[in-house]
Amino acid sequence: MKKIVVLLWGLMFMLLLAACGQETENATNNSTSNTTNHANNSETSQETSEGDTPVFMIGGIPDQDVSELNRRFGEMAEYLAEATGMEVEYAPSVDYAALVTAFERGDIHLAWFGGLTGVQARNAVPDAEAIAQRPMDEQFHSVFIAQSDLDVQELADLKGLSFTFGSESSTSGHLMPRHFMIEAGIDPEEDLDGIPNYSGSHDQTYQLVESGSFQAGALNEAVWESAVKEGKVDTNKVKVFYTTPAYYDYHWTINVVDDVFGEGTKDKVREALLNMHSEEHDVLEHFQTDRFIETKNENYQAIEEVAKELGIIQ
Repeated sequence: MKKIVVLLWGLMFMLLLAACGQETENATNNSTSNTTNHANNSETSQETSEGDTPVFMIGGIPDQDVSELNRRFGEMAEYLAEATGMEVEYAPSVDYAALVTAFERGDIHLAWFGGLTGVQARNAVPDAEAIAQRPMDEQFHSVFIAQSDLDVQELADLKGLSFTFGSESSTSGHLMPRHFMIEAGIDPEEDLDGIPNYSGSHDQTYQLVESGSFQAGALNEAVWESAVKEGKVDTNKVKVFYTTPAYYDYHWTINVVDDVFGEGTKDKVREALLNMHSEEHDVLEHFQTDRFIETKNENYQAIEEVAKELGIIQ
């Protein structure tokens, strides 16, 4: 009897060991399988991430009404996407400095700059290149405006008046107007009625003068002419009394893009811009031109020199 009991206990012990071994093997297999699956999923995820097509981002200085900027650059993004085969999107900027910063970080690949912001961006990204501009940008001007009932005929007459520039980073709304005021013997910080205001955009400048908030101001000639043509400004209340000498201004600057989008991308974008014609592409109306022409970094050297003289850039 004792022998039978011993045999039974031995058999049960062997069965128990076999069961434990099977569970251990299953657990090991499951663990190995899970690890393999996780590795495979990670590899697939990495391949998907690495295989994503980068988006070509464009931007522009916020020098006008937001709705106008959205139309202008939204349609330009659509055109560039069709012309280059890339995915192109427009990213708005809250102010001029934000666009320069985004360009420096590489978040913006193609930007519509003014003369000053273009210089700032290319100083931050030395291999960036100015590639296209409008014909008018070779001979650009600022206009000085004043309330129509004021006896203002020349820059010297601004002495003692309240005055507004546009954005502090604007070439045509601040840099060059300040330069020409100083040449005429007017110190904007000392000779006006209080320190000058900065409206932030060209359309805000003429609106502030029209409303009587400021007696005089300076802005982009093209924006002024467009506002007059479209009846956006009352010329019975506001007049132009001085137009500056010519200087280089707005232009497209392209970032270092061939490493991201492939060899030849810069040339492809340049050609897409230079091949635009107004009879085929309505978007050019938003830029107040019928075409873009070539430009180069050297064209904006005078802008950089003025900015350094005024202490705006180092």
